Amino acid sequence: MTTPAVPASRIPEAVHRRRWAILGVLMLSLLIVVLDNSILNVAIKTISTPAPTGLGATQSELEWAINSYTLVFAGLLFSAGLLGDRLGRKKVLLGGLVVFGIGSALAASSGSPVELIAFRAVMGLGAAFVMPATLAVLMNVFERDEQPKAIGIWAGGVGLAIAIGPITGGVLLDHFWWGSVFLINVPIVLVALALMVWLVPDSRDPKPGRIDPIGVVLSVVGLVLLVYGIIKGGQLADFADPTVLATIGAGLAVLVGFVVFEKRSDHPSIDVTYFKNKVFSAAISAIALVFFALMGVTFFAVFYTQSVRGYSPLETGLLMLPLAAAQMIFAPRARLVVDRFGNKATTTGGMLTIAAMLAAFATLEADTPIWILEVIFFFMGAGMAHIMTPTSVVIMQALPREKAGSASALSNTFRQVGGALGIAVLGSVLSAAYRSGIEDRLPAAARHTAGESIEATLGYAAKLGPKGDALVGPANDAFLHAMHVTALCGAGVALVGAVVVGLFLPGRTPAPTEKAGEDPELVGADH
Repeated sequence: MTTPAVPASRIPEAVHRRRWAILGVLMLSLLIVVLDNSILNVAIKTISTPAPTGLGATQSELEWAINSYTLVFAGLLFSAGLLGDRLGRKKVLLGGLVVFGIGSALAASSGSPVELIAFRAVMGLGAAFVMPATLAVLMNVFERDEQPKAIGIWAGGVGLAIAIGPITGGVLLDHFWWGSVFLINVPIVLVALALMVWLVPDSRDPKPGRIDPIGVVLSVVGLVLLVYGIIKGGQLADFADPTVLATIGAGLAVLVGFVVFEKRSDHPSIDVTYFKNKVFSAAISAIALVFFALMGVTFFAVFYTQSVRGYSPLETGLLMLPLAAAQMIFAPRARLVVDRFGNKATTTGGMLTIAAMLAAFATLEADTPIWILEVIFFFMGAGMAHIMTPTSVVIMQALPREKAGSASALSNTFRQVGGALGIAVLGSVLSAAYRSGIEDRLPAAARHTAGESIEATLGYAAKLGPKGDALVGPANDAFLHAMHVTALCGAGVALVGAVVVGLFLPGRTPAPTEKAGEDPELVGADH
């Protein structure tokens, strides 16, 4: 991950001949890691449905099912890359795929939400070893002049996974039980393993960096405590609760300790001195903020389309296609906009577009024409594309060339952490706003369990039989109000992002620097 590409003369002829086949195998490995989270998005409602259809997961358990994967993945990304440099990328890639496959099989057979959360964390562990190793192997099988093209195709694989994930999830849920969205990974993992053993050469860094176990533990513990506190606050609809305050405070304290430790370490997981560069910090913050807003919105959009509007999981997957399509259309072309208008104008425009689309969510009602949602999703995807590509290039150019791998890993880590916090914070706002809107309509004995989410209320109403029908209307109204509040909070976060990039990102560059077109592609691939 942190190694510069091997010069062309050192790539064996046999490897060079099969380089495009190797790229195909690497994309297959990456596909399942990215596909998994986008598949899960449409399965959220089914998993929250009481047994036997789902697991009866509460809102906070659903947030943890997503975040346990994300937090482990983000927390271990750096160390996994260093371990690949030390032990050999092929070995780490194979090991990561095996762990991911085992985690997927276990997640599919989960008997409770707690088991699902634990097995998703196992999947996150495997994914952390797959993601950085795919790019490192790619850099070692392609000659310097072919690397940008190869990385462009690799990045296209990520876009493809985001697009086909929700549709695949919808098809599976229409025909099989909820666990099929995880079990689908197992045959893909087996195919990828067989092809990798046959085709992919091993490589390692002759001078690998040292692993930073204390830093890894501090970062994961700090993030888990912080996210746990935020989710708990939403669950209780009380952020002033002593347990909530203590957990959030402890999480922040551990993260401060992590920063202090990293500053003093001679082999840090994250080199905090990078953040002294204002341009770098602004670009990284933009990536974190946009994923904060986007992941939070995706979380409630599924409940809006399925619970309020009554669409099936497959239909929901198809409804989300404009978001992925816009990203695939505009991401490769965003560089042209940057060339014309500069990084600052392009990224600020993207952020303002996202903010406007989030605010537009606050206008959606139970009978709003569905094409309006499609337009919102399309413009959100276009906004994302015009943020991710320019900020990735800026991150790359803000640091010395030999730090390319670190820059790539940092943007990935902040993207994941931003997404996890978005689900936690915006999910908690949704939960608290929904509870305050529905509680008065529920009997005192059922308020705690039936008031946590729209699915919990509808499940409770179903048990009451015909008498429960009277709860459906108020549940939809309370959810729509909660969704509007949450969407406006997300829009506020995107506006903060627009201010940050507007103040600190560079404007138009007078002339392209020598070979500037090559390396920035590497980080651009991460979106």
